[in-house]
Amino acid sequence: MYVSEGYQQDIEEPPHDDESARSVLARQLRYLREKSGKSLAQLAEDTTYNRSYLHRLETGERLSQLPVMQKLDEVYETGGLLVRLWRLARQEAFKDRYKLFMQYEAKASIMHKYMCAVPGLLQTEDYARIVLSGPTLNDDEELEENVSARIGRQDLLRRDPPPHLRVILDESALRRPTEDRKIWRGQLTHMIESQESPHIVIQVLPFASGVHDLMGGSLSLLWSPDGNSVAYLEGNKSGELVEDAGEVAGFRLSYDRLRDLALSPPHSVRFIEQVMEDSTS
Repeated sequence: MYVSEGYQQDIEEPPHDDESARSVLARQLRYLREKSGKSLAQLAEDTTYNRSYLHRLETGERLSQLPVMQKLDEVYETGGLLVRLWRLARQEAFKDRYKLFMQYEAKASIMHKYMCAVPGLLQTEDYARIVLSGPTLNDDEELEENVSARIGRQDLLRRDPPPHLRVILDESALRRPTEDRKIWRGQLTHMIESQESPHIVIQVLPFASGVHDLMGGSLSLLWSPDGNSVAYLEGNKSGELVEDAGEVAGFRLSYDRLRDLALSPPHSVRFIEQVMEDSTS
């Protein structure tokens, strides 16, 4: 279920039906270390990661980040097994209401989004770290795990072939700079450079476009290769997945109307460049 057939010999025991991918990864990490005969102190020397941190990975207390799993795959010579387990386990870093949406998103061939904030698929790591910081976080490690999970979602933009992504970005998203202006300029630059890809289009919806029926939230429309589509509505700390074809068609009509009101892609680039100039003046 979790690994390729070639590495079944490295699994301590098959995962239970109700066992989470995160638990399987933690158990596998402990098993591989014990099988290798290494102590946590020895593993810390081999990987340069802190002993207590490695222990928390083996207990499932921490999920870690991709470079850590790549290093452990190298140490244990497991051919990418741990990275594959980690990719499954990181899905659990998101709230339950997003999980099904992310499954659709991961398979989508076309994505149309209206966003009142910079979408996660186009965020820089530094910007994501600021957005995800908050009073509910327990420590810096948890923050870094959340950042890694968000940035990791961008892997889907590098698929072959990549999905076609169109983002209508509300002007309000461009009027909330970070306190660190260098990070904000980096984020704006990243969005401008993203449009160099033939698979990514960003259009700015200026305040001057007036009122519309999607105000107060964000909308994602996803199409799978077989033509099926879903919509995802996101508000303040809430989300709703819409799978009914008739309802999805209605949201597509709303999106198309916004697209008509938005600036063209070239004018949107110039708009973002002007915002960047204003932020440095």
